[in-house]
Amino acid sequence: MVLLVDLQKEYQSISEELNYNLHKVLSSGVYVLGKEVQKFEEAFSEYLDVNHTVSVNSGSDALFLAIKSLGIGSGHEVITVSHTFNSTVDAIVRSGAKPVFVDIDPETYCIDVDKIQEKITSQTRAILPVHLYGHPAEMDRIMELKEEYHLHIIEDACQAHGAEYKDEKVGTIGDLGCFSFYPTKNLGAYGDGGAIVTNNLEIMEKLTWLRNYGQSQKYHHDFLGINSRLDELQASILRTKLNYLDQWIECRRKIANLYTELLPDSGFSTPVERPSCKHVYHLYVIRSKNRENLKKELKKHQIESQIHYPIPVHQQKPYLQVNDNGQLPVTEKISQEILSLPLHPWMNYEDVSQVTDCVRDSDD
Repeated sequence: MVLLVDLQKEYQSISEELNYNLHKVLSSGVYVLGKEVQKFEEAFSEYLDVNHTVSVNSGSDALFLAIKSLGIGSGHEVITVSHTFNSTVDAIVRSGAKPVFVDIDPETYCIDVDKIQEKITSQTRAILPVHLYGHPAEMDRIMELKEEYHLHIIEDACQAHGAEYKDEKVGTIGDLGCFSFYPTKNLGAYGDGGAIVTNNLEIMEKLTWLRNYGQSQKYHHDFLGINSRLDELQASILRTKLNYLDQWIECRRKIANLYTELLPDSGFSTPVERPSCKHVYHLYVIRSKNRENLKKELKKHQIESQIHYPIPVHQQKPYLQVNDNGQLPVTEKISQEILSLPLHPWMNYEDVSQVTDCVRDSDD
């Protein structure tokens, strides 16, 4: 069977080192906001070349707390995309602000920067681009809009650990960058986890309070915060795996290139990598007008696949009442065609060949 993700092989590849580090945490008797969390935050900041990392308990909370730290709330608008995981938009709504949807680029599936300006109003406070599937959004134009309209930029890098835009790691270009460490991510915990990164000391301090009940010090609550703390065990796991991230990314890129080389020229659209961008292939997403047939064919041959995402957020029930943007034609079209193929660092040529042969046969 060809798995979409193989976390068992991942664990086996680093189990000795991981178990040793976890044993140290378990023996310490400290499990929340201890040295392991601090060491991981420092290591992640160094990896990204950013001043500060504030770890939290999920990518969803990272997005929510990033918005909250900037004072964005009721009466404000945040521009983002509908072709993303629900948590991007959920964070905006949870903060009390209104999501304003912009359609996506039909090749990268990231926000269409040419359509942002027309959505900016006097209520707009931030743009929230998503570096979807591991490909960076076009940040130059977004940063120009930031300066022109005095907006905040919050990067959703939850699927893009290690991705680069013009030699800068995504998540470090805007005011704040948000990451998820869900187990299937390129850098994943063995449970939930997330982080916010920033170069702004004042925002970093506020985030450390917000994630811990709004406490500036124990039992002194200066803000309405929440309980959103990465635990010591997950921090240890992430710090161990961070040492392998670049190696695993290179494996992903090689597998993605092999897919693109072996897939048929007609009938399918394969991922692109724009100039000056480094795609880290959290997902390898193709497009097919016969997606359902292809999915059935893959399943018949014991090959996993998945749709990321079949229903755009603006068409989901909880968000119908906040969506007055009309249709998003590219988003709606590609949601009917996209399919994620298996991709993880432990795939080999035979695995990729098996998948591509099946894809080719389904097109006959």
